[in-house]
Amino acid sequence: MASEKLTVLVVDDEPDVCTYLSTLLQDNGYDTVVAKDGAQALEEVKKSTPDLITLDVTMPEKSGVKFYREIKESPAWSKIPVVMVTGVSNDFEHFISTRRQVPPPEGYLHKPVDRGQILALAKKLTARP
Repeated sequence: MASEKLTVLVVDDEPDVCTYLSTLLQDNGYDTVVAKDGAQALEEVKKSTPDLITLDVTMPEKSGVKFYREIKESPAWSKIPVVMVTGVSNDFEHFISTRRQVPPPEGYLHKPVDRGQILALAKKLTARP
């Protein structure tokens, strides 16, 4: 029996970043779904719960921070691991990690995303017992 592929939701408003992350993850055995902003990402999560979310912080429509808060406040989705992918400074990492309303993200990656880092995090965060 073949094992079921894990799905990663890639959320970023930059098409090049979406293509890069999707291709890299697919080449390494993951299924991917892409969303261009937090609003579209929320629709994708409602359709099918992903095993992991990579999330850009700064996007039009609904920001990554707002989407992240909605996901982590939802009992149905709060356990989905989220990796923040950002070009924003380390100050943001400290800021989001110290919010009382929601737990810190399970990972951070800075743009440009390092191939080894994203694959290692994806493997670690989607490992099934």
